[in-house]
Amino acid sequence: MSSHRRFRLASPRPSQVAFLLASLLLAPVASSGQGGQTPAPVTTTAAWVAAALRRADYASVTGRFSPEVARVLDAARLKAVWESLPAQVGFLRSVGAPVSRIVGGRQVAYVPLDFEKAPLSLLVSQDGKGLIDGLRIVPGPPPAEWTPPAYADPAAYAESDVTVGPGEWALPGTLALPKGARGVPAVVLVHGSGPNDRNETVGGVRVFADLAAGLASRGIAVLRYEKRTKVYGARMAGSTTLTVNEETVDDALAAAALLRRTPGVDPARVVVLGHSLGGMMAPRIGTRDPALAGLVVMAGNTRPLPDLVVEQVAYLAAAGAGAEAAAKGEELKAEAEKVRALDPRNPPPAGTRLLFAPVSYWLDLAGYRPAEVAKGLRMPMLVLQGGRDYQVTAKDFEGWRAALGGESWVTLRLFPQLNHLFVAGEGPSTPAEYERPGHVAAEVVEAVASWVRALPAAPAAPAPLPRL
Repeated sequence: MSSHRRFRLASPRPSQVAFLLASLLLAPVASSGQGGQTPAPVTTTAAWVAAALRRADYASVTGRFSPEVARVLDAARLKAVWESLPAQVGFLRSVGAPVSRIVGGRQVAYVPLDFEKAPLSLLVSQDGKGLIDGLRIVPGPPPAEWTPPAYADPAAYAESDVTVGPGEWALPGTLALPKGARGVPAVVLVHGSGPNDRNETVGGVRVFADLAAGLASRGIAVLRYEKRTKVYGARMAGSTTLTVNEETVDDALAAAALLRRTPGVDPARVVVLGHSLGGMMAPRIGTRDPALAGLVVMAGNTRPLPDLVVEQVAYLAAAGAGAEAAAKGEELKAEAEKVRALDPRNPPPAGTRLLFAPVSYWLDLAGYRPAEVAKGLRMPMLVLQGGRDYQVTAKDFEGWRAALGGESWVTLRLFPQLNHLFVAGEGPSTPAEYERPGHVAAEVVEAVASWVRALPAAPAAPAPLPRL
């Protein structure tokens, strides 16, 4: 989601148009399409899309959509979005050459759009058949190439491919292991909402790539993996029994088990670090795996997800983004009310979906209170929160503090300048901020590393008795 305030058409800022642009066009999604002949490069497709939009040939563009995109974006809606832009950002002066970038482990293309009052970019992705499976207009010029954070020391660790979990839900992952590791602590990284890649790529930020590099440089093994909804999204899309266990919890448990079997890792010091939804579910993961050494919660909500949806919609509405964005916000608020009203004794028909998930998902979470579960668990915890986070806010941080503050086994840290991705900035956070290249703040990496290293190690094996 993005933020919006009522437009002042004379001089809108890029961040002011973010909600309208991001909500009306689709973000790139994972694809399992396999082609016959090799499709054209995504940069070629993106250049063609930009040219077609300029000549108002919307039907040609939608004619190349993947089935998933075609179901939610037709030519009329695409026309409405494209032709609304001049009122927001002035006339289109020129279109630049497409550039390719890696987003979510996939190659996508950005086309620079030089509008009179603000630069924008057309973001295009395609599947293995060459069909357009992602289309967005994002604020600002194309992002710069991602580079490792300054606090990473690539010479201190090595990365290798691993497989998390067995059988039909096996997931590709990456293990970052300090060189010469002998009994080192280890961390599993658990994603937020959505079909995230192993790096938890969000716009110009790779949250988990930064954490893995920073922690491994400081003597801590780190396991990150593709989220199940990214790898098997098409297979899971029609499920009427999906819960957050299949989405998140089960794979986190499998990853922790894999780390315990990894040579060089201290099995007594395996930690789960959850971000956003992963932080919310960390106490449930700890309940199901009492052998974990501790939990790290980064921007984990303590309030129910529907409450956050309503709050985010209100935040976004404060910036204003036009009638269609407001209407979408009202839809989400209405669905959130339906989620709150669900009665497990009288559920709606199977297949009913609310807030993009089946009813089974919400019924599973109905009685879940993360902070209360954590208090009963009494497992070492580190809770981190960004002060500029508008998605999971200080209200949630206070929820953790109210339940766990004063407990000797809990550490709570608030970082006033950081946003939901734990990237530093100034002023109110906006979705446009996420598009800019950035890194998880070094102070967060240091906080996690020092806390993990302080966990008690497994007792050394006794020396063998001498033979008599």
